[in-house]
Amino acid sequence: MSRGVDTIRGSPPGISLIRSIRGRDWSLKTYRYVVLFVTFVAYTAYHASRKPSSIVKSVLDPDPTRNLVVNQWPMGDVFVKRELAGSGNVSRSRSKGWEPFNGVDGTSKLGEIDVAFLACYSMGMYVAGHLGDTLDLRLFLTTGMVGSGIFVALFGMGYFWNVHVFWFYLVMQMVAGLFQSTGWPSVVAVIGNWFGKRKRGLIMGIWNAHTSVGNISGSLMAASVLQYGWGWSFIVPGAFIFLGGIMVYLFLPAYPEDVGFPCPNDAAANSADVPRDEEAQIQKEAITEAEEKTVPQVGSVTRKSVGLLEACLIPGVIPFALCLFFSKLVAYTFLYWLPFYLSQTAIGGEYMSVKSAGNLSTLFDVGGIFGGILAGYTSDKLRARATTAASFMYAAIPAMLLYRLYGSISQTVNIILMMTAGLFVNGPYALITTAVSADLGTHSSLKGDSRALATVTAIIDGTGSIGAALGPLLTGFLSTKGWDAVFVMLMVGAFTAGLLLSRLVITELSERTQRRTSSLGQQSLG
Repeated sequence: MSRGVDTIRGSPPGISLIRSIRGRDWSLKTYRYVVLFVTFVAYTAYHASRKPSSIVKSVLDPDPTRNLVVNQWPMGDVFVKRELAGSGNVSRSRSKGWEPFNGVDGTSKLGEIDVAFLACYSMGMYVAGHLGDTLDLRLFLTTGMVGSGIFVALFGMGYFWNVHVFWFYLVMQMVAGLFQSTGWPSVVAVIGNWFGKRKRGLIMGIWNAHTSVGNISGSLMAASVLQYGWGWSFIVPGAFIFLGGIMVYLFLPAYPEDVGFPCPNDAAANSADVPRDEEAQIQKEAITEAEEKTVPQVGSVTRKSVGLLEACLIPGVIPFALCLFFSKLVAYTFLYWLPFYLSQTAIGGEYMSVKSAGNLSTLFDVGGIFGGILAGYTSDKLRARATTAASFMYAAIPAMLLYRLYGSISQTVNIILMMTAGLFVNGPYALITTAVSADLGTHSSLKGDSRALATVTAIIDGTGSIGAALGPLLTGFLSTKGWDAVFVMLMVGAFTAGLLLSRLVITELSERTQRRTSSLGQQSLG
C-alpha cells in the first residue's frame, strides 16, 4: 500500500513502521489479534485508573475505633488483620484521615466524589458516542486516555501539595469522568468493526475480562504503594493509562479499511460467514489496486454517523439501556464500596487492614471474569441475549443475600460467596455492554452503516452509568444506617434489571419455540 493511501486511511504510525521494516503486511487474523490486545490493555487501564478511590477510602476516612496490629493473616503481608481498639497488643493508628474527608460527613463526601465522577462520565458518554462515530476513533481514544491519566494523577497530587479543600478533589474527579467517557464507546466500536456477529458473545465475553483485570490490577497497584502515601495510589494508575494512550496512538487500527481490509459489518460481508484470511487478503489487494487508481477517501474518518434519536429507535436499545441502569448500579456499588465494606466488617471475628481489604476485593472481579465468559458463551449457544442477562440478574439476588448473611463466618466462606456474587453480577453487565451493544450497533435496520456502533454503545452504557453514579451515592448514605440497607437496595436493583427485559425474554422464548416446532415439522415431513 502506498504512503499516500496510508495517510488517507489513517494507518497507525507504529503499524506503518513495522510494515516498512517487514516489507509486507500482516494477515487479517494477525490484525484481529492486535486489535483485541490493544483494546484489552486500553480498557484495562481505564478501569485500573478508577479503582484508587475505593482503595484509599478507609485511609481518607478511617474508623477511629479500629487500629492496625502487627499480626499477619493468613499469608504474609497480603492479608493483615485488624482488631478493635482497646484489646491487647494494639498499636496506635498511623493515620487520622485526610481533611476534608475525615469529619462526621466524610463518608457522604466520599460518596459525592464518586457520584461527581460517574455523573460526568454518564453525561459525557452520550456526547462521546456521537463523536466516536464522527471522529477518528484512534485519536479520540488516545486523547481520552492521556487526559484521564493526567487528571487521575492530579487527584493524587493533592496529597503532595497538601490540599485540603473539597472542591479541588471534586473538580479533578469530574474532569477525569469526562475523559473516561471516551473509552467504552470507542473500544466496543473498534471490536464491532473488526468482528462479525458469529461467536461475538464468546469473543467479547473473553475480551471483556479487561474490566475485571483492570479492577484487579488497579486495586493491586493502588494497595502496593499505599504505604508511601495515598497520593501514589492515584499517580501509578494514572501513569499506566497515560502510557496506554500512547500505545493506542501507535498501534490501533480503528477500522479494517484503515489497513486495507473490508469491514465484516458491510452488507456484502454479512451475506456469508466471515471470509478466511486468504480470501480477505485477495479482497484487500483488489481494494488497494482500486485505491491507487482513484484514491477515494473512505475509512475511519469519512463514514457518516447516526443521531441519538435514530439510534434509540433501534429495537432493543431502550430495554437493554434501562436494564443496564440497574445492573451497573449493583456492579459499581461493589466496585467502589467493597474494599470499604470489607475493612469495616468482621470476618471470622477479626477486622482487615485497608491494604488487605483492597487485595481481597479483587476476588469479586475474578468471579466477574468467569461470569462474563459464561454469559457470552451461553447467549451464543441459546441465541438469546436477553434471556441470559435476565437469568443472571435473578441469580445474583440469592448470591448477594448469601454473601451478606454468611460472608462473615470465615475468610474461605467469604471468598467463595464473593466470587459467586461477582460471577452473577458482572456476567449480564459484561454481556450487555459488549455483545448486545455491538449487535444492536450493527442492527439490520441500519442497512450496513456500522457508524452507529459507538452511538448505540454510548446510549446503553451512558444510561447504565447514571445507575452506576446513583448506586455509590445511595450507598454513602445508606451505609450510615447499616449495611443491610445497602444489600436490600442491591437486590431490588438486580430484580428490577431482570424485570425490564421480560418482554424481550418472552420474544426470544417464542422465537426459540417456533424454531423448534419448525424443525420438528421438517423432520416429520422428511
